[in-house]
Amino acid sequence: MSRFDKIAARLDAFGLDAMLVTSGPNRLYAAGFPSSAGLAVITKDGSWFFTDSRYIEAARKAITGAEVRESTRENPASKQAAQILEKHGVKRLGYEEDYMTVGEYESLRKALPCEMVPATKLVMDLRSVKDQAEIDCLIAAQRIAEKALTETLNFIQVGRTEREIAAYLQYKMLSYGGEKMSFEPIVVSGPNSSMPHGVPSDKPVAAGDFITMDFGCVKYGYCSDMTRTVAVGHVTEEMEKVYHTVLAAQQAGIATAKAGVPGKAVHEAGAKVIADAGYGAYFGHGFGHGLGVEVHEQPGAAPSCADPLPVGAVISAEPGIYLPGKFGVRIEDIIIIEEGGCRDIMEAPKDLLIL
Repeated sequence: MSRFDKIAARLDAFGLDAMLVTSGPNRLYAAGFPSSAGLAVITKDGSWFFTDSRYIEAARKAITGAEVRESTRENPASKQAAQILEKHGVKRLGYEEDYMTVGEYESLRKALPCEMVPATKLVMDLRSVKDQAEIDCLIAAQRIAEKALTETLNFIQVGRTEREIAAYLQYKMLSYGGEKMSFEPIVVSGPNSSMPHGVPSDKPVAAGDFITMDFGCVKYGYCSDMTRTVAVGHVTEEMEKVYHTVLAAQQAGIATAKAGVPGKAVHEAGAKVIADAGYGAYFGHGFGHGLGVEVHEQPGAAPSCADPLPVGAVISAEPGIYLPGKFGVRIEDIIIIEEGGCRDIMEAPKDLLIL
């Protein structure tokens, strides 16, 4: 069953006659084809994918499960979609309210001959459960990131700047086959590492610094994401304590993660370890987030995530402790939710490394 068919099979459950897919991530999910423009119309009777002259040849070769049509100035996708919707008697059309601007919505509402109904959840529920092909893509992206990390650890030395290390990390991920970055890499050292999403600066690495590196790349349209914190030269007793507390918190959350467990329970398991060690005030973000064609997607493992995790969900496991003005530690792996537990797809070591 194609992903177009999977979307069509859920239309009745959402009270819809058809689904309109316009966002880049959901077009990629449905069609398996990356493009910066286009839309898909999915009905119970068939599916259509529209794109322009930049992509039409490649789309016709790559996409299965939908009829591929060219969008032109004279015959734009919205006009062709309107004709299809009218022909198939579509009255209620789902759309992606979480991705669409007001301007885009108003333009489509005027162009299409039916009621537009918010239905992002229809596609996001499907994306929350990865099939084996998606998992293979995620693992491929992860291996590239891990290989780049190994090279980067050899590049790090006292005097190198955060910006230089971040640039080298990106170069290595691209040279090993990454298509692009999942996000701008975070490389922060010493006092800067207390900022969870700090921006790499011209600060040189110094002996006694922690360096936190959070990074990932895209392969086959799917994202990798990982974080490692390493020390340079030596560590203090406090640095060692914080590192091992974060590692224990990650292990506690991973041990809790399994199908049927709410995401917030996974977060609470990790957060309890940090709080019991006296650092509860210094862990302010969620334990983890979903990962797929976007680096942040559903489901998650945060205090607000009350839904049970499904088999096939892929989430990060990334607790941290951040002591303002001193240092921070975060360790991030990616896990696949299974019946009775989960599988950590990471191969990079997590023992405290002192370079």
